[in-house]
Amino acid sequence: MKIGYARVSTDDQNLNLQVDALTASGCESIYQEHASGKSTARPELENALKALRSGDVLTVWRLDRLGRSLNDLVRIVADLETRGVGFVSLTEQINTDSPSGKLVFHLFASLAEFERNLIRERTLAGLKAARSRGKRGGRPDKLSAKDRAMAQTLMQDRNNSVADIARRFHVSRSTLYRLVRNKS
Repeated sequence: MKIGYARVSTDDQNLNLQVDALTASGCESIYQEHASGKSTARPELENALKALRSGDVLTVWRLDRLGRSLNDLVRIVADLETRGVGFVSLTEQINTDSPSGKLVFHLFASLAEFERNLIRERTLAGLKAARSRGKRGGRPDKLSAKDRAMAQTLMQDRNNSVADIARRFHVSRSTLYRLVRNKS
């Protein structure tokens, strides 16, 4: 039995393209979902996976419709394989029932992991280069040097309430306490 799974990320997108392609490929049952790919709660995917039996085939329009990440995708397909369930991605023309389909899927997975590692290395190298030039990452300071000095002076005077100072500079009280603590 061929079971299809179609997903769009937002409610204003529609599933027609995916459902038409899955129907044309021979899917007898199609589970449809409106859920972000980043969301771990995808009840229709869970229902589709529960409905699959040995010898069945899970079919998706594109790989990115199934997994939230490459690791998630590889985990799902590996689980299907251990259960004797095939996997087909129509757009990428991957069919894990064939040896060449398994090879293509694992090559895609390896290439995606390689790309992720390259991005990570470039990001770390860029951060290191920025630090060597004296730049630091993170959010910009809420207070300028002049405002910091004025706030510290106001904080030293016990007649000023911390809440009033915080309102004056549009910051939280904890920001002011951190400012005083870091001065020491």
